[in-house]
Amino acid sequence: MIKKKISLTVNGKKHELEVPTTRTLIDCIRYDLGLTGSVEGCGVGVCGACTMLLNGRMVSSCITLAVMADGAEINTIEGLAKGDQLDTVQQAFIDYGGFQCGICTPGQIMAARALLDENPNPTVDDVKSWMMGNLCRCTGYYKILESILKAAEREQQGARA
Repeated sequence: MIKKKISLTVNGKKHELEVPTTRTLIDCIRYDLGLTGSVEGCGVGVCGACTMLLNGRMVSSCITLAVMADGAEINTIEGLAKGDQLDTVQQAFIDYGGFQCGICTPGQIMAARALLDENPNPTVDDVKSWMMGNLCRCTGYYKILESILKAAEREQQGARA
């Protein structure tokens, strides 16, 4: 098994690791770093449950090799809150019922955070288009959509955590 030394900055903290070249980013984050908030749903990059931000861009961490993230800054669900203060998107998902079983929730929240970082005032169609790669088997998506739009509204009013 070939291993490579890599450097990752995860949620603002730098890590030096030696990983097999076949290790996926989600496995590296979960098993090597112990950050278990992100989950693997499908394992083939289509459900969005494992969404993380790699240098500010959404990636399916189940199909991204850890060695490809060498030198990168990675943000996971654990990195959104500031101490006890949840991110606006996290709080909106709680307040407006944007989750059911919770399997897809970390990926949904990370994708929504990326959307609001890029487009702070999205329309309903913007949200639908952006979130198309994040699947939920529990809901009809209305509560997810409402949560994201309410988070955007709160941030527009200056309430970002």
